[in-house]
Amino acid sequence: MKLNCLIVDDEPLAIEVIHNYVERLDNLQLVAKCRHVAEANTWLRSTAVDVVFLDIKMPEVTGLEFARTLGKTPMIVFTTASRDLAVQSYDTHAIDYLIKPISFEKFLKAVNKAFDRKKELDLMAGSTQQKTLLVKAENKTFRIDGGEIHFVESIRDHVVFHLASGASVMSYTSITAIEKDLPEVDFVRIHRSYLVAIRHTKAFSNSHIELPNTTLPIGRTYKDEVLHRLTLHDIRL
Repeated sequence: MKLNCLIVDDEPLAIEVIHNYVERLDNLQLVAKCRHVAEANTWLRSTAVDVVFLDIKMPEVTGLEFARTLGKTPMIVFTTASRDLAVQSYDTHAIDYLIKPISFEKFLKAVNKAFDRKKELDLMAGSTQQKTLLVKAENKTFRIDGGEIHFVESIRDHVVFHLASGASVMSYTSITAIEKDLPEVDFVRIHRSYLVAIRHTKAFSNSHIELPNTTLPIGRTYKDEVLHRLTLHDIRL
């Protein structure tokens, strides 16, 4: 898989640094080098671009302002000399914020984040969110739509499915078995006792996840994977 990329910077030297890095990687394809936001916008309207390496302090329209017009795609990697604008970049769905001078190591890490995001988006596009589970409970078999599950809770030798309707269904099984049955792209294990639907997650911190009407703890051993998965889905607290 290759990612098509666009470089946007008003400084020729800065453009060439990124261009040189792009040429070192066989899995990147440079679409164009742009000195102005207007030029970049023209390319984006006519060509498929996966990731934009975007300077912030640009004439007329800043990189931040431009990124806000783009939504979640293409992916944005800011390349800037400004250290004080990182927080403002969060609401643009940027996947990384690189401070000039940019080392190849940091550039490579940003590219790897882009590939991780691309893989996640491709999985989401083919998601089986509407998978229906057949769950035995109360001497009945319930049909549970995967998209209706907020989270699954393990209680001793049972699990409880907490649903968007506010209802819950308890079944004699293990959370590990349910985790295998549900689409990995749609659900993330956050604790030995909790499996959470990413689409219903409202916000997160290093220690907790907020869902509608409840807050759940993130287990220490699960934290790194949870934060990685939720960050790819653009959920921030």
